Amino acid sequence: MTKDGASHLASLRDGRSIFIDGKKVEDVTTSPAFRNACASAAQLYDYQAAPENIEAMTFASPRTGERVNKSWMLPRSHAELVERRKSIELWSAQTCGMLGRSPDHVASTFVGFRMGLNVYKENDPKRAGALESYFDYIRDNDHFLSYVIINPQADKNKTAGGQADPHLVASIVDEDSEGITIRGAKMLATSGVLANEIMVSGFQAIQAGDEAYAFTCAMPIGTKGLRMLSRRSYEAEATSTFDYPLSSRFDENDAVVHFDDVKVPWDRVFVHKDLKMAQAQWHDTRAHVMQNYQCMIRLKVKLKFLLGLARKIAELNNIINFPQVRETMGHLAAKVSNIDALIIAMEAQGEHYNGYYVPDRSILCTAQVIAQTTYPEVVEQIRVLSGGGMIMVPSSYADFENPETAAIIGKTQRSPIANSEERVKLMKLAWDAVGSEFGSRHLQYEMFYSGATFVTRGNSYRFFDWGEVKDFVDGFMGTYGLPGENALSSAAE
Repeated sequence: MTKDGASHLASLRDGRSIFIDGKKVEDVTTSPAFRNACASAAQLYDYQAAPENIEAMTFASPRTGERVNKSWMLPRSHAELVERRKSIELWSAQTCGMLGRSPDHVASTFVGFRMGLNVYKENDPKRAGALESYFDYIRDNDHFLSYVIINPQADKNKTAGGQADPHLVASIVDEDSEGITIRGAKMLATSGVLANEIMVSGFQAIQAGDEAYAFTCAMPIGTKGLRMLSRRSYEAEATSTFDYPLSSRFDENDAVVHFDDVKVPWDRVFVHKDLKMAQAQWHDTRAHVMQNYQCMIRLKVKLKFLLGLARKIAELNNIINFPQVRETMGHLAAKVSNIDALIIAMEAQGEHYNGYYVPDRSILCTAQVIAQTTYPEVVEQIRVLSGGGMIMVPSSYADFENPETAAIIGKTQRSPIANSEERVKLMKLAWDAVGSEFGSRHLQYEMFYSGATFVTRGNSYRFFDWGEVKDFVDGFMGTYGLPGENALSSAAE
């Protein structure tokens, strides 16, 4: 049967070790820190399982015939890639694009790995076999995966193996006929609390001598010895959905994951002490392309939501006809449409890779570079359009329940197109989107989840076809020379 919300919630009660505020959480589905986010994740599966959505959201597993989410598809044509993208858009819309690590994200990473199975086979057939088998398993069970691929921040001037504590960064400390044992930490397990399994890997530069840190594996979140230390829960601090409509429901959470001698069987180890494959798994396959293609689709949905929010604020304040406001709105619309256009372009100019059809990675890298500046610009303009409106809202919904304070709200929260409750409701949404702790986290997330700007711009440089543009210049320069050598002049004579 198609996975639904109830089955997903049940799967999260697996004895996992999640810590927040100094305490271990007994059940993440009922904890005040996580229950609403868990419910939002469950609603994604309920959405895909609804009879009217099954065709748009799922496809038949090639192995079992059961319906699973289309994020597991391995598209072989432009049409199939677009079909897959539309399902991602539908899922993203359910959370206004606010779940950055929704189930389709790491699924897309593994789709990219699976497309590049030959890269694994050429390096280590056993690890390739493990990856192929694991992909079938997570697809057919329609699992929600998270990942940790960043090293804990310490001395950035040193590699993982050069830190004062050799076990700060997760590494292989033992292995036998059954598998490997890992010890140390990784971050940031975004949506880890909501997920079934977690992939442990890395993409930061490693060098000779750091082979113990060069591995990729996966395991259930409830694995013995795996502990998550959560950041502050924005959901737990939300006074109501009216006051915090986004953070009360879509706080996907981030966590440091510590592995206390965790045993991982060989059939879940995909890269083993291999410096070359630690890098090749991302760019020689199409993992980097597929995972960030999903990011761009989700971001487009999120930006459209914010653009609608900006427009409604301008109308609420009756400034929509000011020339400077229309100029601002037009600029924002162009920025958002640009991301949309780049997604369409990377699909149209996609490539055939090992029998599959994938987005053009040069255009994808272009989109990543542009996205890192677009999101902060949109957020800034929402702040400008709102002015003090986001700050002067009542303290909470309770102010509407007291006749004395409700009367003051009625007098001070005015708009020519909305009553006082509607105005407060919109401004609280705007604050939660861009000004609250939740909103600030999203700004930081969108600016850096792809890596620092030198990383994204470096990838743009790496994958751009410099030969084509250089040949263009060389071809033109070949049409002229010193006086007497100019081909055009000679032809004219």
